[in-house]
Formats: sequence, structure tokens, C-alpha cells
Amino acid sequence: QVQLVESGGGLVQPGGSLRLSCAASETVFSFYHMGWYRQAPGKQRELVATITKGGSSTYTDSVKGRFGISRDNAKKMVYLQMNNLKPEDTAVYYCNAKHFLGGVDSWGQGTQVTVSS
Repeated sequence: QVQLVESGGGLVQPGGSLRLSCAASETVFSFYHMGWYRQAPGKQRELVATITKGGSSTYTDSVKGRFGISRDNAKKMVYLQMNNLKPEDTAVYYCNAKHFLGGVDSWGQGTQVTVSS
């Protein structure tokens, strides 16, 4: 499994921006599809965005046009740029790694994002 460490969460006002980062330990990072999930209190964990090992990205409808996922294979990093944040974006955000051949997913410990005035 890949060791994942998220950072960049915090408290931000509505309309503000944050950039989340996820550092991966795996030396062959480029073999992994990466994703960001979030879990709000009392709710199930939901997929926010994914980026394949080839660089193709997808987003859940509620963040399209506001969030951007990217990766730097040389640095073994994945990022989530979050703009125009809304209170409903408040959640713990988790980084996820899936090997392109399958197997068990890897998860980070999560980083809290709170959007509030």
C-alpha cells in the first residue's frame, strides 16, 4: 500500500480558496490513479475528484468549475485546488490511491476543511 499524507486544510470564508496537497510514499507513483474524497459530519464519504495515471480528470457535479485536481509524478504529489468555496464544502478531505492493476485502495489520514464566515 501507498502511504499518503494530506495537508493544506483549514478555515476559510465563503468564496475563498484553498489548495490541498497529498504526498505519496510510493516510488512508482505514476502507476496509481489518484483521487480526493470528502466526508461531512453525519454523511457518507463521497468522491470529489479523480485523476488517472495518464492525467485525465473527473469531478462530482457539485464542484465542477470550482475545483481542479492535478498531479506531479516527479514529486509524487497530487493537489486539489478549491475555489469559490461554499459552506457545504465543509468536510474532512481524504487522498486516495488506486494501483492501475487493481488491489486494495490506500487512504490518507484526512485534512479538515471548514468554510464559514
